[in-house]
Formats: sequence, C-alpha cells, structure tokens
Amino acid sequence: MKRDIIKIDEDKCTGCGDCVPNCHEGALQIIDGKVRLVSELMCDGLGACIGHCPEGAITIEQREAEPYDELKVMEIMVGKGFNTVVAHLRHLKEHNETFYLKQGMGYLIENESRLSFKVQDVKDAVHQIDNAAKASSCGGGCPGSQTVVFDPVGLRPMGQEQVVPAASQLRQWPVQLHLINPSAVYFQGSDLLVASDCSAFSLGDFHSNWLKNRSLVIACPKLDQGKEIYLKKLMDLIDQSKVNTITVLIMEVPCCGGLLQLVQMAAQRSARKVPVKAVTVSIKGEILDEQWV
Repeated sequence: MKRDIIKIDEDKCTGCGDCVPNCHEGALQIIDGKVRLVSELMCDGLGACIGHCPEGAITIEQREAEPYDELKVMEIMVGKGFNTVVAHLRHLKEHNETFYLKQGMGYLIENESRLSFKVQDVKDAVHQIDNAAKASSCGGGCPGSQTVVFDPVGLRPMGQEQVVPAASQLRQWPVQLHLINPSAVYFQGSDLLVASDCSAFSLGDFHSNWLKNRSLVIACPKLDQGKEIYLKKLMDLIDQSKVNTITVLIMEVPCCGGLLQLVQMAAQRSARKVPVKAVTVSIKGEILDEQWV
C-alpha cells in the first residue's frame, strides 16, 4: 500500500522550530539546529506541519510503505548522529513502543563497531529521567499525555450532589468511525458531529448542546490506526450520504488537531462542498474557539 510521509529539505530548513508544535503526533524535533523527523512510526502524513514552515522546507511524498521496519529506520538515524538516535529512541520509549525500542537498541549493539558513538552513552541518554524535558511540548513527549488535576466547577461535598436526569441525544449506533457504515440511513442529509474520544467526557453539555439533532462519529487521531480508512469514510459521508454540515469537536491538546486535519482533507478531496466548523474544548470543558474553517 502507499502512504504519505513528510520530507524535510535540510538545505532549506533554518531550524526555526515553527513546525514542531504543529506536528500533532510529536514526530518532529530540533536536533543540531535542524528539524528532524525522529520517528516515521508516528508520522501520519497529514501534513499539519507544512503550513507552519516559513521556508517551504517540508513537503509530503507518497511512496510504497512496507510494514514498519525499525532496523531500516535505525540505518537512517545513525547517519544523522548521536543526538538524533537518542531522540528517536526516546520517542519510542515515551510512546510505549517497547518492541521497536528493543529492536533499535539491538541494532546499535550489533553494529557498534561502525558507530561514531558508544551504545552505552545512548542507553544512558534514552533512559535518563528529565522532568524539565517532559514538561515541555517540544521535548518529545505529547502535552496531551501530561497529568492535570483540577476541581470541577460547582462540585459539592459528597452526599449533597444534585442529580438532574438528562435524556441521551444519541441517534444511532455504532459511533466509532471504524465501525460506522457511511451509507446508513441516519447519515443521509444529516448534520454530522465528528468528536474526539475525550471531548464528550470534558463537556458537561455534550448531549444537550452538541449531540442533539446530529449524527455522530468518534475517533482518536493519536491512538487509532488506519487513518486512510477514516479519510475514505469521511469522503463517503460527504459525497454519498450528502451530510449537510460537519462540526469537528476536538480537545486543546496538540495531538487532537489531527482529527480536524483529517476532516479538512476529506472536505478538500470530496466532489461536494460542505461547511466545516471547528470547535476546540479545554480540558476543563470550556469552549476555547469556535469557527467555520
């Protein structure tokens, strides 16, 4: 199968870093003064970073994509030096890709004689605990994975809660984008809500103000696989089911923006034109931004 992968022209790249926070999968980092794709594994090929490069150094190339091969990736990484190798392996570690991390370290051990650095130095750097780096959105970890604790507004002492029953506004089942049938009757001519998995849990009025009178699909741009399937289904919803409008409900965390990018790509590639509204929700359930895009 073919898939899209970003390509960085290192001659044009100035290392400004504008693209880094706009890579929703956290696959870009500044290493040795240049932006590097530190993990092809996490690049979804949606190109959210492209418009944020003032030098035009980032493009998308389409190529035949074999099953992910950590050994081949490591061959590329070692040529870019110690810092890039460490960043790549840290990236795998932070995303719990244990199998690929072990493969990568195994490659280094097996080829240590031809490396320009020591494997033990790589191990020490990869496993080093750096709280400051983890707290930074550009340090390789996803800000959407950081732990945040806050008090819900109006929370009452236990035993004094006021329970107000509310009717569900869900009109159909299933709702997960992988499982839905775009040609189902309840999608025909409907106003479609495309919601990130977490948004309903953040919004107290999700059913009454957002789901009411809309058909629903949910997805997670960070954890879900098969985004090319998502793209095809969204295009079918636009062209075949002729949805009337699309509202995209996403969280404020960077990784969630990939869902909006996916909907916008589907809208651009579809024969029909359909209005798309983007709504960004804070982790405290506040509407941060709402606009037609």
